[in-house]
Amino acid sequence: MDKKVNKIVLAYSGGLDTSVILKWLLEEYDCPVVTYTADLGQGEDLSGVESRALEVGAQKSYVLDLREEFISEFVFPMLRANAVYQGYYLLGTSIARPLIAQKQMDIAAEEKADAVSHGATGKGNDQVRFELTYYTIDPSITVIAPWREWKLDSRESLMEYAEAKGLWVPVTKDKPYSMDRNLFHMSFEGGILENPWLEPDADMFILTRSPEEAPDKPRYIEIDYQDGNPVAVDGQLLTPAQLLHHLNNVGGENGIGRVDMVEDRFVGMKSRGVYETPGGTILHLAHRAVESITMDREVAGIRDSLISQYAQLVYNGFWFSPERRMLQTCIDEAQKGVSGTARLKLYKGNCTVVGRKSDFTLYSSQFATFEADQVYSQQDADGFIRLNALRLKIRSLRDNR
Repeated sequence: MDKKVNKIVLAYSGGLDTSVILKWLLEEYDCPVVTYTADLGQGEDLSGVESRALEVGAQKSYVLDLREEFISEFVFPMLRANAVYQGYYLLGTSIARPLIAQKQMDIAAEEKADAVSHGATGKGNDQVRFELTYYTIDPSITVIAPWREWKLDSRESLMEYAEAKGLWVPVTKDKPYSMDRNLFHMSFEGGILENPWLEPDADMFILTRSPEEAPDKPRYIEIDYQDGNPVAVDGQLLTPAQLLHHLNNVGGENGIGRVDMVEDRFVGMKSRGVYETPGGTILHLAHRAVESITMDREVAGIRDSLISQYAQLVYNGFWFSPERRMLQTCIDEAQKGVSGTARLKLYKGNCTVVGRKSDFTLYSSQFATFEADQVYSQQDADGFIRLNALRLKIRSLRDNR
């Protein structure tokens, strides 16, 4: 410990890592610890989290329902950007961390705490995501990262510590791989997954059926968009959290949204992650479909050129950075008029766009038709092609001299 702190706010899930961390902080720093648990739709009964924290010795325990804010202010802006990391990952864990850290800092200010702590390991991305947010909000905050300080070096050693201290934790040695769940996705790491050649156990998945066990009949759905945000499914207006919850159920039932990939962590190593993002996968494809008939070609090209950089900023933890905010402003300007309906077919792991319509459409059958028309002169294409070919002809003449 580098300096004396007076009070700590711990991001606390009630699981193995943070239960051990709470006890460790109380013993090592000898000061009050306040715990804070974010309800991001992880599908757990959080009613016992507060009592467990107080039983271990927390001075106070906060449990905040952040589901609607999470989807409307973090997930939806990211979906408006069509953000995908390294071709596959829809950033379900990445996008949750800045919100968790932001609210943790709010509590630190309310409690007049001068330190915050988290359970992220020294090998992963989450430590960066949490701490970049902390320092953005309060550059003077003290950050305590136990995984970078203590001698415990594995989940087995944590379980032994918990047993020695008489702590109840909901993890056994039989199933030690790491899981992270929120309303947007489910992720799995560690255990058997550390061998990138081995297929995940079939019973590991939680949000999705396997495509082989999905219904034999296709499911059709329609999603309405307004300025880049989904607002209704099959004509029913829903809040952001309600909408995503519904699409998770529909998509999961039909085996939509599984990803198995090896990705590059910000800290420099490669890591295998298995993800389930049923609702997010549907929304990503539906959004693209509505954009295809409402967004100008050149605007879409500029926006698409920003996707990789935007996704990397989210993955690396720079949600509150000035460059991410700048990109968001540009992206949201492009989303004006991205309003309409996408129709999708869900079948055994596949999500296919089969229709799109909009009152703001730029698609015109009069211009696009291969049949006879009165609005487009095919002879005009001759000059268009000649002008575009001019530089190619000049280069060819030079090369053939």
